[in-house]
Amino acid sequence: MSEQRLAPLFGANVDPGARDPQEPFRRALVADTHGLDLITVQDHAYNAQFLETWTLLVALAQATQRVHIGSNVLTTPLRLPAMMAKMAATLDVLSGGRLELGLGAGAFVEGIQAFGGFSGTASERYQAFKEYIEIVKGLWTSTGHPFSYSGKVYQVREAQFGPAPAHPIRIWTGSQSPRSLRLTGRIADGLMVSTTYVSLEQLLEFNRLIDEGAAAAGRPTSAIRRCYNLMGVLDLGHNNVRLRPHPGLISGPPDAWTTQILRFYHDYRQDTFIFWPVAGDELAQIEMFAREVVPAVRKELEYKS
Repeated sequence: MSEQRLAPLFGANVDPGARDPQEPFRRALVADTHGLDLITVQDHAYNAQFLETWTLLVALAQATQRVHIGSNVLTTPLRLPAMMAKMAATLDVLSGGRLELGLGAGAFVEGIQAFGGFSGTASERYQAFKEYIEIVKGLWTSTGHPFSYSGKVYQVREAQFGPAPAHPIRIWTGSQSPRSLRLTGRIADGLMVSTTYVSLEQLLEFNRLIDEGAAAAGRPTSAIRRCYNLMGVLDLGHNNVRLRPHPGLISGPPDAWTTQILRFYHDYRQDTFIFWPVAGDELAQIEMFAREVVPAVRKELEYKS
């Protein structure tokens, strides 16, 4: 039996840079106005040039009407899991059910330590991440009943949780290790990786590991979305930016991007695509991505927005 394929989702990166605090809102409004499904924000609180991601997500949610808002992905050691569950449910209610929650174990250990976050061995970080997701999911479904959790890293004692999220919030991970990818298949709803960090060959292995985790939990493979952050430059047809060759960077006119995305979808099972411009007029590129590339892919796949 062939695998059920999900209709693709399309989004845009919103950079949290503090140099121009209005730029995230300009990007969000382009996405909201031109039919993109989601916008996502990376999270590196220890970067002095970045705004704090969750605060920015709340502001973006209030400035938009329909586009989903997500993290790509949050550094979990800097936020307690029970509070994360509360924060996420609150934002989901305030936004009318538009939150996508991306969670990561935290790759930059030095930055996490500088901010006083939990750090340890790779095994300890994996255990903490597993417990984190289980607590968040457990609290979301515990409304009306006390919730307790006793883990090696995190504990929750008779927590009275509420309000419940406005809709089933998808949890995405930024996992890359084999056991974390299997964990994603067992208990998460999606994986977020980037073209410049994860090659096409790696995607095949990642999908296999996710599928193993899903099978172990009795879940269909279609229960887990596969997101590829598409990093590069979309040729606007004038003053085009020339990129130095770098593995994973995509460059070309709209039809080239359309062809590439269709390849990712058909040959590598990716179904969620976040456009991440890295140079040039990034706002104009996001608008062209929404106006030309996304409709072309949807038409080719016969899905409607």
